Amino acid sequence: MTKRYDELYERSLKDPEGFWGEQAQAIDWDQPWDRVLDDSDAPFYRWFAGGRLNTCYNAIDRHVAAGRGDQTALIWDSPVTGQKAQYTYSDLQDQVARLAGALRDLGVEAGDRVIVYMPMVPEAAMAMLACARIGAIHSVVFGGFAAPELAKRIDDATPRVILSASCGVEPSGVVDYKSLLDQAIELADHRVEQCLVLQRPTQPCTLVANRDHDWEAAVGAAAPAQCVSVDANHPLYILYTSGTTGRPKGIVRDHGGHAVALQWTLPNVYGVAPGEVMFTASDVGWVVGHSYIVYGPLINGSTTVLYEGKPIGTPDAGAFWRVVEETGAKALFTAPTALRAIKKEDPEGEGIAAHNIQSLRAFFLAGERSDPDSVRWAERTLGVPVLDHWWQTETGWAIAGYPFGVESLPVKIGAAGRPMPGYDVRALDEAGTDMPAGELGNIAIRLPLPPGTLLTLWGNRARHRDGYLSHYPGHYLTGDSGIIDTDGYVHIMSRIDDVINVAGHRLSTGGMEEVLSNHPEVVEAAVFGVKDDFKGQIPMGLVVVNSGFSGDESALVAELIQCVRDQIGPVAAFRHCAVVKRLPKTRSGKTLRGTLRSMANEEAWNMPATIDDPSVLDEVAAELERLRNR
Repeated sequence: MTKRYDELYERSLKDPEGFWGEQAQAIDWDQPWDRVLDDSDAPFYRWFAGGRLNTCYNAIDRHVAAGRGDQTALIWDSPVTGQKAQYTYSDLQDQVARLAGALRDLGVEAGDRVIVYMPMVPEAAMAMLACARIGAIHSVVFGGFAAPELAKRIDDATPRVILSASCGVEPSGVVDYKSLLDQAIELADHRVEQCLVLQRPTQPCTLVANRDHDWEAAVGAAAPAQCVSVDANHPLYILYTSGTTGRPKGIVRDHGGHAVALQWTLPNVYGVAPGEVMFTASDVGWVVGHSYIVYGPLINGSTTVLYEGKPIGTPDAGAFWRVVEETGAKALFTAPTALRAIKKEDPEGEGIAAHNIQSLRAFFLAGERSDPDSVRWAERTLGVPVLDHWWQTETGWAIAGYPFGVESLPVKIGAAGRPMPGYDVRALDEAGTDMPAGELGNIAIRLPLPPGTLLTLWGNRARHRDGYLSHYPGHYLTGDSGIIDTDGYVHIMSRIDDVINVAGHRLSTGGMEEVLSNHPEVVEAAVFGVKDDFKGQIPMGLVVVNSGFSGDESALVAELIQCVRDQIGPVAAFRHCAVVKRLPKTRSGKTLRGTLRSMANEEAWNMPATIDDPSVLDEVAAELERLRNR
């Protein structure tokens, strides 16, 4: 049944050099590599050693050279400003080359760092590509970060130039980017000498003399810059992982392996061909935005959608489906939290029925665990495959998923799919022994990781080794716990830190969340461990219910507790649960379980830098105290 996938996957493990050497033929190289896989510095492996290329050339110029310059490359849709725009590959080539020229005029050369702190505007994608064009290393900082967090990233990356905008626009109002940028520059120890600032008409800003330059004027005066050939392992970008404390953890991605991996994924994982439209509803500040708003679709010669809006409220829960209808998108990729928001706002799927989404072939989810009830709802209302997949900022593309363009694997709701080529995924016990199929373990990946995964951590090779490569020698530790079932499907249950020990039994909080989320009245759930004098730890749960729920919350909680008892067992000792209006989340949609755990245990905790709305913590604090005192 899965012959094509099985053959592909097995070959990628048995003959990685032959497999990835073939895939690399789809990329334009300035100089061929000496070795496909360089293991001379193991466990720090390198792909396509000695090869030279340029990512921007592969994302733009080669398509123009092939006669496809008039094809639409990027569609910008901004319901928050009421604006739309389209750019052909020729348009992008011209504007990116001129922006790269403006960076050159500011003294930026290959190897220099450039921070990009911008909203979801076309110029943000152009900024990334312009850096790649001249071999500069970009570091996109999510536009919602406050000044202290931006300052930390300035000090770590030590940029020569910062690219920013006067403001961002949210449904709740205007975000003063320029003010935040000025504060961050004052807070940072590293001196930023020059900034290039895009003036948005919604809220123009005042430029600092002798430091700030007007974007439009600088680009208009610049001569176009040509693509600079760089080594395959030259850093393309630094991307800081969310939720960092102290010194940020900067994931470094290379030019060569990254281009090869993303080129492979567009047709094989997402089923998107050159010339077809991919709509990734994320942000360029996150890894999903790097891989599948900017680089992946463009390297593949596809059309990408850059959406400045929300899944709901801009103006309603039909926003995504309008974009699909208007762009003819073949694939839609977003986070489970966006799906849950849409489902809560539009439980009957009226927003979907109001739009013609016949172009859509598949709907992809990643970013956190997808609750089965929401997946079934999406399958029922969309009428297309709903495919979960699992990956990390560190990996840059899917570790496990469903290779939609290779063959239609049977979908297991609740699983992240099968391992993708090059990922030898294992569930291990603490001693490093493979767990039996279906039993919970620490998820690790045998080295080498495939192309496109992290090169290192910026300025901290020792932290890379200690954090990922030392716990299980010869393996990369993902930090997630889960099971691999008898069919080889990977089920990610929770972060390793979220596995709790109840009276000597190791239990996954993710498994309990799945039971709670399967209840028809529950939109989403969070379960975390709290200290208990008798059992060591016990689980505590918070749930958000459908907006139309009008029943008795106490009765619902009792029913949910019984569901966990019935499906997990009395061993779970699940007795503490409450209904809340919303859960605290990062701006990328991940539930802040660690913060909830610290609050519930009355431990010291810091306000997470990535939190979407700090007021949520006040709302849940009272419920946590009530549950503690039961």
